Amino acid sequence: MPNMSLKRVEMPVQDGKVRSGNIDEVALGYTEEMAVEEANRCLDCKHKPCMQGCPVSIHIPDFIREVKEKNFEKAYEILKSTSSLPAVCGRVCPQENQCEKYCVRAIKGESVGIGRLERFVADWARENLKEETAKIPSNGHKVAVVGAGPSGLTCAGDLAKLGYEVTVFEALHMAGGVLVYGIPEFRLPKSIVQHEIDALEKMGVNIECDSVIGRSETIDELFDEGFEAIFIGSGAGLPNFMGLEGENLKGVFSANEYLTRFNLMKAYQEDSDTPIYRAKKCVVVGGGNVAMDAARSARRLGAEVTIVYRRGMEELPARHEEVEHAMEEGIEFKLLTNPVKVIGKDGWVCGVECVEMELGEPDASGRRRPITKEGSNFVIDCDCMIMAIGTSPNPLLRSTTKGLETNAKGCLLVDEKGMTTRKGVFAGGDAVSGAATVIQAMGAGKKCAASIDEYIQSKL
Repeated sequence: MPNMSLKRVEMPVQDGKVRSGNIDEVALGYTEEMAVEEANRCLDCKHKPCMQGCPVSIHIPDFIREVKEKNFEKAYEILKSTSSLPAVCGRVCPQENQCEKYCVRAIKGESVGIGRLERFVADWARENLKEETAKIPSNGHKVAVVGAGPSGLTCAGDLAKLGYEVTVFEALHMAGGVLVYGIPEFRLPKSIVQHEIDALEKMGVNIECDSVIGRSETIDELFDEGFEAIFIGSGAGLPNFMGLEGENLKGVFSANEYLTRFNLMKAYQEDSDTPIYRAKKCVVVGGGNVAMDAARSARRLGAEVTIVYRRGMEELPARHEEVEHAMEEGIEFKLLTNPVKVIGKDGWVCGVECVEMELGEPDASGRRRPITKEGSNFVIDCDCMIMAIGTSPNPLLRSTTKGLETNAKGCLLVDEKGMTTRKGVFAGGDAVSGAATVIQAMGAGKKCAASIDEYIQSKL
């Protein structure tokens, strides 16, 4: 029977006060009964409008149809046919701005919970299926992938399915990229990321960690070793700062450093080899998902946390769900507020001087431009400040590789097929677009895998 409820089936979550004291996953996931009930809200539209919003072209109505019939294994097969990381996407993709945005049910009510159903199917498969991932016979061609983040892993997986011998070079000591160093455990358990990586390795993908391409080896040397094409998915890990007076004080962190210590280095553990300062009062500057992750991580380390953002609630770029969760965990939002100076004492941050803002006419991005209210200066006391205002690609690769051109922001220039200005070198994800979403990076990796296959086959 179709479920014509205007509201989607709610997903159980940990209580806000309880979860702010642990790192366990916040959203608990659907039961089988909940998943079937939500799947029955799908109208199985003939023209499949939801698919136009998916960067990796998941066959959304098809997998949901199988969930309706409790054919969960078949639903998983459909997901895996186009997505290398369904359990990840089901948790961290901004479906509300992608597939769910085009759902017909959203015209009068809430869209179908596509992301929640994707997560359910991937989790069910992990818990109930013993996947026999067979290694594809080699086609005799070698491809190198730089970076084991979402774009690199997706590109590697798609190429491995075509028989290519793929080696992924990862700078850190663990594969996963932003999935392991950036997104916290309470939003994306690392065991789930590792499960997806294990599946790729079973397919024959070779992952070499502690390999900083541009330092330990160059792009030219990879070609000399017999790699016929190279994909760069090195992300955008260079943090941006505002250039404020006092930004170099102790206790001021980039969100990248803070989250890497918290996630990859497990600074939340008392015996961590790479601990982090446990603040009493923390100010986080920014309004995106990274700002929410940093603020919620600091909260779990015992801090009172205030998020400072220069626009209003409607302009917050973070997912609505993440903002709600942050509020439930006791994080304060100081909106229409902008920092102008970091105040120090004995070399440590002790406060942030801010000004109030008001919104004027829309700027080039389409958002209303924030304007300073003169004479509105005030100070927020704190002993920790986290800057979460965006990142840029690391310049190492372009500075050590001839023929790689970038734009003014340091992002690699590519053509419509994803090839850079260096022949045989392709790129995608944040290294090309600047900081974006996991699913957009995956879409770029998928596109470049097809282009690399076409490029190599054309030379035969």
